[in-house]
Amino acid sequence: MNKALTYDQYANQNSQKAFLEKYSVLVKRIAHHLLGRLPPSVQVEDLIQAGMIGLLEAQKNYDGSKGASFETYAGIRIRGAMLDDIRRGDWVPRSVHKHSREISQAIAVLEGELNRDPSDSEVAKFMGLSLDQYHSALTDINCSRLVGIDDLGISDDAIVPADEEDDSPFKGVADESFRKALIDSIKSLPEREALVLSLYYD
Repeated sequence: MNKALTYDQYANQNSQKAFLEKYSVLVKRIAHHLLGRLPPSVQVEDLIQAGMIGLLEAQKNYDGSKGASFETYAGIRIRGAMLDDIRRGDWVPRSVHKHSREISQAIAVLEGELNRDPSDSEVAKFMGLSLDQYHSALTDINCSRLVGIDDLGISDDAIVPADEEDDSPFKGVADESFRKALIDSIKSLPEREALVLSLYYD
């Protein structure tokens, strides 16, 4: 198939499979870029699944007369769908998120007051914790390796370029089968979305 075909040409061919084959590449690119900024508990398969739903919504709602290319519009919808799915997933324990924010704020205040990096004992004292309690909180945060979406600097405003260097410490590739995860997830989708995804991934 001619990969140079435009969105309108794909739409005119009335081939949903051809459409998905072309634009699933965009979904996967965005998913893998976001994955580099997320903790290991977030699976790339989940991001791709949410992104495919975002792609379908973009296909349904795209209006070429608005001026934006379909790729730009779809990229925004795909990214937004992924972030919405993460927020709904409740994968950040509230206690860990709370401790992470409190410690970050305490360190920031002390850095401003001391004009240097505070020691663990200084941070613990500032927070009203024993040194053991402070170290325990740090251990929980580090072991969970969880941070909030807002803490990651990920916004809904724009698509990050594919060639942007990712310096996040949260690296990893999902170990589970992409196909198996999708098959399991497709079962819970509305009939239209399930049919379309099954067509492409079967």
